[in-house]
Amino acid sequence: MTTLSTDQAEAPGVRHVKRPQPLRESVYEALTEMIIDGTLERGRHLVEVELAGILGVSRQPVREALQRLNNEGWVDLRPGFGAMVHVPAEDEVDQLLAARAALESESARLAARHATKEDLAKLRDLCKVGAAHHEAGDTDGAVRTNAELHSLITQMSGNRFLVDFAGQVDRRVRWYYTPLAPVRGAASWREHTRLVKAISDGDEDKAAQIMREHTEHTRKAYHDLQSTEPSEPAPAEKKPTRRR
Repeated sequence: MTTLSTDQAEAPGVRHVKRPQPLRESVYEALTEMIIDGTLERGRHLVEVELAGILGVSRQPVREALQRLNNEGWVDLRPGFGAMVHVPAEDEVDQLLAARAALESESARLAARHATKEDLAKLRDLCKVGAAHHEAGDTDGAVRTNAELHSLITQMSGNRFLVDFAGQVDRRVRWYYTPLAPVRGAASWREHTRLVKAISDGDEDKAAQIMREHTEHTRKAYHDLQSTEPSEPAPAEKKPTRRR
């Protein structure tokens, strides 16, 4: 006689199987990251057959992914022309960074209240790693570490709603921040160091203030950079690297 486990007895006939991530989801994730890191630059004309070749898939999941990216504001679908990587308007950036400032300044304030020794050690390590990436000219590493530091501060707040809301804007912030990493560079990591010290000191108001100023500096740097860049999209013949 076969003995059923408690879970099986409570749910007869239920079979849990592991399913691989749908191909369209994998394609969506790959294209999103390629947009964020600049492999697919802003204003670029996206050709389904080209993207399918780069990713080693058929055109159908690419088409589905582009539709989703359009719905989420990463791509613009233009009738009669096709898909283009979205070029953010200045007010978009202002609105997102204003929301980020509100979320993260409150996160920093609460982090100063709840920080543990382990949390502070991780923050200090991230500051060192991020600064080292900047010194080495590793933009991807600096952007990734910047995101990790901000995410950790939000988690330290202990407020799950702040964590959820911040998670929703994280990718977009990384997209805006990537071209700024070499520009903000050392100044950004000095601000992070000041922020970590305020959190370590338990100074809630100062931590919130530094985070607001930090976000404002990022916003200003973004607009300054945009004003110096040509308005025309990058040449269409530039090919992204094939990803495996």
